[in-house]
Amino acid sequence: ASLTPTATSILKRQKQLCRKNVRFDQVTVYYFARRQGFTSVPSQGGSSLGMAQRHNSVRRYTLCEFAQEQEVNHREILREHLKEEKLHAKKMKLTKNGTVESEEADGLTLEDVSDDDIDVENVEVDDYFFLQPLPTKRRRALLRASGVHRIDAEEKQELRAIRLSREECGCDCRLYCDPEACACSQAGIKCQ
Repeated sequence: ASLTPTATSILKRQKQLCRKNVRFDQVTVYYFARRQGFTSVPSQGGSSLGMAQRHNSVRRYTLCEFAQEQEVNHREILREHLKEEKLHAKKMKLTKNGTVESEEADGLTLEDVSDDDIDVENVEVDDYFFLQPLPTKRRRALLRASGVHRIDAEEKQELRAIRLSREECGCDCRLYCDPEACACSQAGIKCQ
């Protein structure tokens, strides 16, 4: 058996295995199932949204196809948002801006707002589209639709405690800082 150095062949093999993963002609989108989050703090009560550990599907688009897909998705989100605004306006009208109780207003749902009542076509989606915070009921509905049968109620209490703690930020200094009494100064940070 001949003793030939293998270092060069190992290096060559590593070079061959290394492929470039950046492509500028396509977009790869990984889809994940929704799960209860435990990683973010929504501005309203309830549970947070998260995603599964592993993706459940992958889709590849050309740049043009991806732009069209985004346009369709954004229009649908905009349509839902405009419907919710219209529903809220109808309820406010029936309750005289919330000052009068109305059984009719209480019974209204998104199905009561027709697509003819909203004008998505004359709205520039790119100018209007932005992420909207989801209300608690909507987040719960999304989790249920994704197959989450048991929503951990403890997260609701933990998130509430975090939101409250964020309101109590800084120190009680007024006009000037007394380093001996200032909680910020004692913690080694600039006086808030």
